[in-house]
Amino acid sequence: MAVTLHVCITCRAGRPVVEGEPCAGERLHAALQGAPIEGVTIAPVSCLSTCSKGCAVALAAPGRWTYVYGGITPESDAPDVAEGARLYAGAPDGIVPWRERPELFRRNIVARIPPQEA
Repeated sequence: MAVTLHVCITCRAGRPVVEGEPCAGERLHAALQGAPIEGVTIAPVSCLSTCSKGCAVALAAPGRWTYVYGGITPESDAPDVAEGARLYAGAPDGIVPWRERPELFRRNIVARIPPQEA
């Protein structure tokens, strides 16, 4: 099944955007594009409605739990996001055991959404 890593590209991480510079969400998306993750499609989205939590991503796939994570720093957390996505892709139900998740995903979960039944 195809796994999608949705990256909020409109996130400002609670800071004003300097004209002519990409916002935090765009920088995170660019950082993740530089490290392809096998079995994962990286998709930009306009808003994940976690504005007070900093940069955000969501991991989703048909028949799996969906996870939303916030508080992501584009410059330093992209490798942990990529690792978390890789682990998610390897979990048939989307549930990666808590202790196996990157620290970033353990402490920055915003939502866990059950699979949509067919």
